[in-house]
Amino acid sequence: MSKLVGNLIFGQSGGPTSVINASAAGVFTEALKSDCIPKVYGAAYGIRGILEEKFYDITQEDPREIELLKTTPSSALGSVRYKLADPDVDDTDYKRILEVFKKYDIRYFFYNGGNDSMDTCNKISKFMQKAGYECRVMGVPKTIDNDLYGTDHCPGYGSAAKYVATATMEVYHDARVYDTPMVCVLEVMGRNAGWLTAATALASYKGAGPDLIYLPEIVFDMDKFIADCKRVYENNNHKLIVAVSEGVKDKNGKYISEYGSDLANTKDSFGHAQLGGTGAVLANVLKKELGCKTRAIEFSLLQRCAAHCASKTDVEEAFTAGQKAVQYAVEGITDHMVAYERTTKNGKYFCNYVLVNLSQVANTEKKVPREWITPDGTGLTKEFIDYALPLIEGESCPPIEDGLPRFAKLKKVLATK
Repeated sequence: MSKLVGNLIFGQSGGPTSVINASAAGVFTEALKSDCIPKVYGAAYGIRGILEEKFYDITQEDPREIELLKTTPSSALGSVRYKLADPDVDDTDYKRILEVFKKYDIRYFFYNGGNDSMDTCNKISKFMQKAGYECRVMGVPKTIDNDLYGTDHCPGYGSAAKYVATATMEVYHDARVYDTPMVCVLEVMGRNAGWLTAATALASYKGAGPDLIYLPEIVFDMDKFIADCKRVYENNNHKLIVAVSEGVKDKNGKYISEYGSDLANTKDSFGHAQLGGTGAVLANVLKKELGCKTRAIEFSLLQRCAAHCASKTDVEEAFTAGQKAVQYAVEGITDHMVAYERTTKNGKYFCNYVLVNLSQVANTEKKVPREWITPDGTGLTKEFIDYALPLIEGESCPPIEDGLPRFAKLKKVLATK
């Protein structure tokens, strides 16, 4: 394919992670040294920044700050959750994107995100092809949910899994301080796929994890849950730790978190209804059934951007994924997402970088294989442990100043035309 000279724009989308900025650093570092790409832009708040013609001139940034992006959490450019319409129904946004691309001579478009982001990438790629505008479109994967199709694992997952496993081990030790009954329910992110909750099994692998683990891949049965918990509680000196995905559902497809409304008749001393998320709902159930103190711990946002507990493997792979996206595009590739392929080198885990067509990835979810979940549905097998351990290897800490992390500080100079 012929050499394509033009400017590049990169956007971040969806939930932030510990390593999404590492991918940004990879894209920027590689693009800034390419003779095919005169200008490099970063879209403010993803696709919305392009629609509103608000993006930053990355050529104005200090190279040291771009390097610091590798260990800076969250989305440095700002993120967005914006779903483009079907272009056959409403092509208003697409025409606007094409208008902006032509105005700024954008010939390379890179979007960093999960399932919905790859859908956006795919739609824009197909529209540009239909419009006859040559623009090389590449998806750069990102999601702590680890549910993108076509890739062995996703950037962001290894670091989030490392944090979840570490925090679970710390809770385990905390819960055993007193010689009294104690029940903890750990709620972990994961609406439809249980990869992140499964990471609590890594804590169990080290002898300090949950007794029971419930993923959304298995239909949640409240009666079985209560029976499981009673059995473990009685056989474990009245100590119990449960890990549960926020998205577990019953046989009717009802989220267990919705059971909170059923607890509305339970009032505290002030007359307030006891409502909450999945963890809170289940902790209340166990308090009633076991008659002891229960505690619900929701890792919430902490599990997404814990750069202080990031996996070096995750950071390095995310950075390389960004670099590879640029290299592939300059070579003539378009309409694809960079993906990870697991292999071994000298008997050890090794990651290759391959390509997957965007139309295959868009809006497709990869779930935890049933055979990696124990037959009774309350734990993970050795196959999962072997899968996850290499992904959390190595420490990647931000530089420290005055005892605190030094994160990137971008100038964010707005591009003009």
